[in-house]
Amino acid sequence: MNARAGGTEAAPVVVHPPSGTGGRRVTVRGQILGLAHADADVVEFLRQAGLPDADGLLDDPEWVKWRGGQAHEYEAA
Repeated sequence: MNARAGGTEAAPVVVHPPSGTGGRRVTVRGQILGLAHADADVVEFLRQAGLPDADGLLDDPEWVKWRGGQAHEYEAA
């Protein structure tokens, strides 16, 4: 994946705000990968999407955008 595909600066991976019941939806270019309850879940979703070294990308803003709440926090909103 190229974080700057189409000439945009948007990160291809989005970790959405924590839900009311806990967990965060994870999407890649708008496609839902799943509901993460920990960083390990996000890494596994990204690995399944073809990014074997995804654990090193979680804090890279060119790859991952954390929306709402604090990064790496998954508790209910």
